[in-house]
Amino acid sequence: MKRTLLTLSLLMATGAYAEGGMITAGPLTSIDKLQSFNSVKNAPTPRRSIKIDNWQTSNGAKVLFVAAPELPMVDVRMVFNAGSARDGDKFGLASLVSRMLDEGTPTRSTDDISAAFENLGASFSASAYRDMFVVDLRVLSQDEFLQPALDVFSDVIAHPVFPEEPFKRIFDGAQVGQQQRQQSPSAQASILFYQNLYGSHPYAHPSNGTPETLKKITTDDLKTFHQQYLVAKNATIAIVGNLDKQQALALSEKISSPLASGEAAASLPSVKPLDKAVHKHLAFPSQQTHIMMGQANLRRDNPDYEALYVGNEILGGGGFGSILMEELREKRGLTYGVYSGLSPMQVEGPFIINLSTRNEQTTQALELLRSNLRDFVRKGINEQQLKQAKDNILGSFPLSTSSNSNILAYLAAMGFYNLPLDYLDSFNDRINKVTVKDVQKAFERHIHPDKMLTVTVGQGVTVQKNEKAK
Repeated sequence: MKRTLLTLSLLMATGAYAEGGMITAGPLTSIDKLQSFNSVKNAPTPRRSIKIDNWQTSNGAKVLFVAAPELPMVDVRMVFNAGSARDGDKFGLASLVSRMLDEGTPTRSTDDISAAFENLGASFSASAYRDMFVVDLRVLSQDEFLQPALDVFSDVIAHPVFPEEPFKRIFDGAQVGQQQRQQSPSAQASILFYQNLYGSHPYAHPSNGTPETLKKITTDDLKTFHQQYLVAKNATIAIVGNLDKQQALALSEKISSPLASGEAAASLPSVKPLDKAVHKHLAFPSQQTHIMMGQANLRRDNPDYEALYVGNEILGGGGFGSILMEELREKRGLTYGVYSGLSPMQVEGPFIINLSTRNEQTTQALELLRSNLRDFVRKGINEQQLKQAKDNILGSFPLSTSSNSNILAYLAAMGFYNLPLDYLDSFNDRINKVTVKDVQKAFERHIHPDKMLTVTVGQGVTVQKNEKAK
């Protein structure tokens, strides 16, 4: 499902993409963001009122529903609090469960499942990220398509058998993916960044696991994970489409009732912040060095989020109009793009600055990153910068609720992170209330330039011996 990164950067405001594009390990960037919204900045920001109904199914699943009769489609997303943070010491477990989910049930083979969705014109997908385990269905809203698709969908989620033969095939594919990531400097930078930022915390390991930990996983582990976490009381169901409320109520019962009631997952531990700056370097045979700099600082329920979001738009989230892009790309040609992003999560998610530069320019780029970040936190912003950031954010916000799939992502994240039901309708007001002082105080509280983790993957970087990656 493709979306512009313009829209994705706004979906991050709900935490819907706290994983970083859902699959990747780092936060989303705004590489494709429009450079500005000057053409509409003086016009009233359009508002779309989205009526959200919510309830709980008979066995404990949370449901959020938006009627969207404009298209004869229904989109369903089930989100379980069962991301890779629940892997335990078998990193990659949640990911393998998601890949094996549609490989067979007691009454359907993997070919039966695939053929059923295809014949109905339905699309199905399942993925695991750090916080979330996500299962999606899209199908026509007519009963002759919707009801049989829901039958297969609910069977797949509630009754997977995790057969051995497909497990071997998927395991082999996962190992190939591991080899590909070992050849990617950006993937290696992300892995190294999360390892060193989160240490022993469940967020530390890559969602796809490691070659060593994948070898420990058996189909019995998959069954145990499913039985514990893919249960109704650990689920949020988002529904958007051509249904009325009674039809949505029936749909939610149909897909949740086959699940065991179970219990909600335990809360994750808080993240211990770094108490000093750390630089980790991995030598890599590439012409460019990939740089990631950041810290763990943002829970999804943090009241400073809007101020940080607006400030980040000015610092590095606003594409070509950002300070970092101006200083590192436009003035000095050190990179094609440099971006900063906030990834709020259940517990402290990362703030990350991300770029690549030629090996011989790495030291200069690092110095500029650090100096610009220090200046931004110390000096704050001005009214003109604030206005431009608000124009960009509010001008693009209507696009982020323009499709059913985008609304679905919002609903699922709102339910998962326990955001208020008026989150979308109040977004403009919350952004408009942010002041220059709010931004400066929020960055002073949460962004600490002298306690950043810096990760470099490439050649030509000089760091102290005790700073090198092990």
